[in-house]
Order: sequence, then C-alpha cells, then structure tokens
Amino acid sequence: MMVAHVYTVAFQGIEAREVDVQVHIGDSGGGQFNIVGLADKAVAESRERVRAALAAIGLALPFKRITVNLAPADLPKEGSHYDLPIALGLLAAMGVLPASEMANYVALGELSLDAAVTGVAGVLPAALAASESNRGLICPAANGPEAAFAGGTEILATPSLIALVNHVKGASVLTPPVPRVVEAGRAVPDLRDVKGQESAKRAIEIAAAGGHNLLMIGPPGAGKSMMAQRLPGVLHPLDAREALELSMVQSLAGELAGGTISRTRPFRNPHHSASMAALVGGGLKVKPGEVSLAHLGVLFLDELPEFQRGVLDSLRQPIETGEAVVARANAHVRYPARFQLIAAMNPCRCGYLSDPTLGCGRAPKCAGDYQSRISGPLFDRIDMHVEVAGVTAADLSLPPPAEGSAEVAARVAAARQIQRERFAGTGVRTNAEAEGELLDKVAKPDAAGSKLLTEAAERMKLSARGYHRVLKVARTIADLAGAADVTKAHIAEALSYRRITHLA
Repeated sequence: MMVAHVYTVAFQGIEAREVDVQVHIGDSGGGQFNIVGLADKAVAESRERVRAALAAIGLALPFKRITVNLAPADLPKEGSHYDLPIALGLLAAMGVLPASEMANYVALGELSLDAAVTGVAGVLPAALAASESNRGLICPAANGPEAAFAGGTEILATPSLIALVNHVKGASVLTPPVPRVVEAGRAVPDLRDVKGQESAKRAIEIAAAGGHNLLMIGPPGAGKSMMAQRLPGVLHPLDAREALELSMVQSLAGELAGGTISRTRPFRNPHHSASMAALVGGGLKVKPGEVSLAHLGVLFLDELPEFQRGVLDSLRQPIETGEAVVARANAHVRYPARFQLIAAMNPCRCGYLSDPTLGCGRAPKCAGDYQSRISGPLFDRIDMHVEVAGVTAADLSLPPPAEGSAEVAARVAAARQIQRERFAGTGVRTNAEAEGELLDKVAKPDAAGSKLLTEAAERMKLSARGYHRVLKVARTIADLAGAADVTKAHIAEALSYRRITHLA
C-alpha cells in the first residue's frame, strides 16, 4: 500500500499550521473519493474541482477507492486552497509525479475546472511556514510576488496544473517570482489644504509622532475628517519588518492586490454601521477585522457616537494589548492590532452645542445623551482630546499655510527616530506603547513638572491610566522639541489635551 504525501497549511490567526495531505488509492471501492480530517464544505467540494481539473489535462481518476486524509484530523480545515495539494497528492499516488519530490513542498491554491490555478488568501504566512520547515512552496502565479517576499525557500508559482507538471517533469521551466514592493503609495492629501485649525494640526503632529490615540470634537464642517485623512501624509513609511507583519494580515484577508507589498502605513476608515466582527475580527471563518488591517497604521472612526456601543467597547482590549483575540466554540485565534485610533465626533446630535448663533435647543441634555453612547473607559483610553472650532469665512480667505505635510513629516520622522533609539531592544516602537518601569524611566518629569501633574491629576480626577497617558504625550512633545527631559511646559501642553470630559 502506497500513501503519497504533500503538505499544506491551515490558518489559525496569522499562524500557519502544517497539514499533511495523505492520499491513498485502494485496490477496490468502485470510484469512491473521500476526504477526511475535519474538512469544511469548501474542502469537501475539492473532489469535483480536482476531478474536472485532472480531466482537463487528459487524466482520469482510477476506478478505485481514493481516500484523502488531512492530518492532524482534529484541526479544522477551511477554504479552497486545499485543491492544489490534493491534486498533487493524487498525481503522486498515480505515479504521474514523483512522490518523494512532492513530499518536499508545501502547496496551496484553488483549481478551476480548466486546470488553471487561481489565487488564494494566506500565501505569505504559508511561505514563511514553508521556509521554517525547510520545504519549498507551490502556489498560484498570482500570489508569487508575495510568496517571494518571504525569501529563503524555493517558490514554484504556477498559472496552471499542467504548467506545474511540465516543470516537475523537466519539459518546461517556471520563472521564479520576484517580490514587488511599492515604496511610495498613492498620493495623499496635504495638510497645506487646511486653513486655520492650528491647535488641531498641532495635535495631529503630536499624535503622529508618538503613535497616540486622538479624539477631535467639533461642529459639522470644522475639518475633522479632512485633517484625519491627511494624517497618512505625515507618518513615516513602514520598515521591512513592519511591512512583513502587516502584509501577513493583509494576505490572510486577501487584500494584497497582485501580491504587491506596500511600505505605506494603512489608513482604515470603516462606516459607523460596521458590526463587531467587521471591526475586531470574527465571522464564520474568523477573519481579521479593521483593527488588524490597521495594524501599525491608523484606524479612523468618524461620527464616533454613531457606532454601536458594544462595538466601540470591543476596542478596549485591542487598544490596551495590541492584539485582537477572537474566541469561538470551535476557534480561538489572535491577530495583531497595534493601531492608532483617530476619532471624530460632534459635541451633540445637532452639532452646534457651543455655537451662540446656532445654539442647541436641548442643551445640555442633548450633549449628555449623545456623548454617553461612548463609555467612560473608552474615553479614558484616548490619549488626546482636542476641540476643533468652526472655520470662519475669514479663515477660508487666508492664503495657504506655509507648512504642509512634508514639513510636519520631517519633524515626526525625527521624533520617531529618537524613540527607535530610546526603545531599541525593548520591543516597544513608540512612546504610546511604553508601560510600567520603562515609562517611568523615559518620561519622568522634572520637579516642577511632577508637581504640576500631581496637582492637575487631583483637580481633573485623572485615573491611573489617564495619568500615564499624560506622561506619554508629554514625552512625545519633548521629543518634537528635541528635549532630553520632560519639563513643566511639556506636562502643561499634554494636560491641555485631557480637557474634554465625559458628560454621561
């Protein structure tokens, strides 16, 4: 009895677990074709796709009992990427391909009925897993560039099943894929377009420099969304390690267009009707959510109180831990979610709470009801709160400001470089991530600053979390100023960004 082996992967979060695809062709059975090993419906349907693909290249399955075992049998198998390894296992068991050589590869790909190999999600994590296990990778040609980004292993990126067979037999050669990295993403709007709003633009700069969460609150048309959309223009590009981290999540979500990897930090802007599964991850196949797709970038939530309260509260754990943990009866997965939250909201439902000419007729109850949709603990996790005043006609008639995104980006990059040197070897990237003794060490204010912070914490009733977030913001303000120590002036400015209180 001969059993052919080909390897593939099953995904649990961004982890690719090895799956041994074992194919046995028995002496009897009258054409039965069974797939076992806790396979879902998409995997079970592989039988018909594999049968049609083999027929398309002129091969018929033997009229015998075929058993495909996906081991380990207690690991759930989901998705259509099992088509290609099952087909290769059958070809090896039938003697068309050398079984010993196929056992040296991890394969994944979906088969069309005409034997074309179409793209699938998760090729980059699979390539990294194949490299770690000292195996080659067989994948669709469409996913070749992202697989090549992993490096360290042989990549066979094939457009069709027959092209792969011909390559293995030496009749033709598959061209090795080349990684495609986009150093500069699409053009983003410039901060020079924003007239007035100097205090809000200063808050944007501080938030970008330290990776801080920011809430902008102001009347409609004040430019809150406009400024948030310009934040990517002041953030420095991802380094190679960060790009790989993010691309693994994007690969699992099927968002690497053409297998191209970008160095641009993500900017995710979900609609306020988004569900909890869409925001933090989950669903039937436990896919990554917006918080994970915004990993190492920005998650912008416009009209913050319009999101469902339960959905917003689900952000509290990812903000604190930097990962989204999705627990289900049949799955428990983790996705990275170290994002920067930028949020915008009106002061009340009508939006004109503090406008003397368009005053809210139900104040202050309107503001209390509106802001109470956001829980106090979520408010407390936002480092910076800034009021954005309405823009006047006089502001709009002014010439464009002297500084734009390029000038702000230069200062942000300099501050980020200071933080990289400060936190080297600690696993911390920005001031916003510093905690415990490390924070006390790097953000300890001078005597005058410490006195101011203590007095302000008492008057403002700051929680321990709020106290530490003031220290983090002050450290970033000092970095932007090129100061080695946190002083009273830095503490004072940081405290000014905690002035908005929860009205519930």
